[in-house]
Amino acid sequence: MSPRRYLLAAGVLLVAIFAAANLLASTLFASARVDFTENRLYTLSDGTKTTLSDLSETIDLTFVYTRSVGQEFPAVRAYAVRVRELLEAYATLGGADIRLREIDPAPFSEAEDEALAAGLVAVDTNGGDPLYFGLIGRNAVDDERVIPFLAPEQDTSLEYDITRMIARLDRPEPARIGLLSTLPGMSALTDEAGYSLRREMGKAFTVELIEENFVELPGEIDVLMLVHPPEFTPWQLWQIDQFILRTGRALILLDPAAKTAQGTGPFNMTNRQIRSDLDHFAPVWGVRLADDAVADTETALSIEADAGEGRTTVLQHPLFLAVPPGLMSRESIVTADLSRTVNLGAPGRLLLSDSAPGVREILMQTGPAPSSIPAERAALDISAGDTVGLYQASDTGPAPLAVRVSGPLISAFPEGAPLPDIPDDPIYAELARAAAAEAPPHMTTSAVDADIILVSDADRLDDGLYLDLQSSIAFADNATFILNALDSLSGGSELTSLRARAPGRRAMETVDRMREAAQARFFSEQARLESRLAVSQQRLEELQAVGATGSFFDGDISAELSAAERDELARLRDDIVTTRSRLRQIERDFRSDIDRLEIQLRLFTILTGPLLMGGLGLLLYVRNRRGSAV
Repeated sequence: MSPRRYLLAAGVLLVAIFAAANLLASTLFASARVDFTENRLYTLSDGTKTTLSDLSETIDLTFVYTRSVGQEFPAVRAYAVRVRELLEAYATLGGADIRLREIDPAPFSEAEDEALAAGLVAVDTNGGDPLYFGLIGRNAVDDERVIPFLAPEQDTSLEYDITRMIARLDRPEPARIGLLSTLPGMSALTDEAGYSLRREMGKAFTVELIEENFVELPGEIDVLMLVHPPEFTPWQLWQIDQFILRTGRALILLDPAAKTAQGTGPFNMTNRQIRSDLDHFAPVWGVRLADDAVADTETALSIEADAGEGRTTVLQHPLFLAVPPGLMSRESIVTADLSRTVNLGAPGRLLLSDSAPGVREILMQTGPAPSSIPAERAALDISAGDTVGLYQASDTGPAPLAVRVSGPLISAFPEGAPLPDIPDDPIYAELARAAAAEAPPHMTTSAVDADIILVSDADRLDDGLYLDLQSSIAFADNATFILNALDSLSGGSELTSLRARAPGRRAMETVDRMREAAQARFFSEQARLESRLAVSQQRLEELQAVGATGSFFDGDISAELSAAERDELARLRDDIVTTRSRLRQIERDFRSDIDRLEIQLRLFTILTGPLLMGGLGLLLYVRNRRGSAV
């Protein structure tokens, strides 16, 4: 056999072996996956694996994606591939318990009816067909949950959102939140009364109010929520201690100077403490609230102030903070996807200690140089000018405003349970003795890893800090932060262990440069068009005014214009049409460039492996032939 024929036969044989190997691998190792992505995008977290392994029923996942529309938008198209691959990883790992399908809701199709019936959001595409891009989940009894739109900007929480959906379908009962608060807006007897946040909590959770003079905490609550708590008795502190050790989930909002602690209205003129803390737990949690309030000029919130003579002005008030997303953790599920500020009123500094057990993660902090303001001053209506006068920039760095404590903890009562509180009333006294007798044995170490979120401001819950009171539209993420925290805490150890992931989309410099160039051309042409349109409109109004002064005016401008003026308008209209056509062509060219580059990258990715293997095989063959010839 000639060398040429031998090489050809060897090449054909290598291709056949490669194809056979792929076929065999797809058959024998269908469930096997190797993730070489930088951020392990397609490797499911341990929490997700635990959730899938513990499923008690089959979960149906329906990926809804208008493929033909999504192809027109490079970001959506790329993210759809990411979502599909991740869902396939869920289906592979879940086995028979996860059934995955995909539907393409073309206009007026049954698939579109299904998407609309499930509550998915159809995104307008500027005159084209609507874009559906969401996820529907159903369990065996037809309980349904949806992700209305899979926004590429929410990529960091994609796995968490899917796993949470599956967990909620497997255990559909809403989580129970035990709420104790001294703030009138949170301690309302019904969800409809009080703060807007309270109503939102009632929609997502079962909220059980806890009285300030409680003898025992309610049984079977999933999360304990304390909002500006009162000064507890030792027995009550022990009850909280044991709940943390047994259940491990708590959201606690403290405050050195709570402005909202004062009641409002003729029937609610309370004068409650301005400070709340849980310093008894500081040695075992490693977190303590400082005595003073925190002011910060870098994140100062703009507020209206009295300028005298009935006038108001807008000032930056350092005691009212607007903490931007850049000062929040990008790794925590609670804060990773917040896109707006969280507004605070005279918050405190959380002091952290590394000597305590567990792990402390800062979720939110001030700018680099905050100042301490005496709490008694901060609680008053102190002006922005007075605050600036008291301002002394700290050299200790940013002040933590929200901290998450996780991991195994120890009891704050090493000597055991204190004596129970026995009220003077004989009936309540008997109830207290019964509760003490039935209390479970004292625990010294946690039965589960704790997960506690501590926040140094309770005023953030007030509607006025984050809602437009006229429209009830939120302009800050105060409520979202709290709901995210409760959602994360109530999800159990599997969900709380999930972290926000790094974005799946990596920057492509070449693509970005092409996009920037195209946008530069686009906006340049757009500016020229808008200028011409302005001139045209102004000229048209002038001519209409002239025409209207005649004996009659029927709307036909050209009837009142000279030949030169009619030619001018005709040229201007033609120019507008031409410019608009050019803008559309720029957009088409831009998309074509992106598509061409994507095809090149795909071909490179697909062909590089086989070509390298084939080349290596041929190299080895030539080397062996030369060795045998010698």
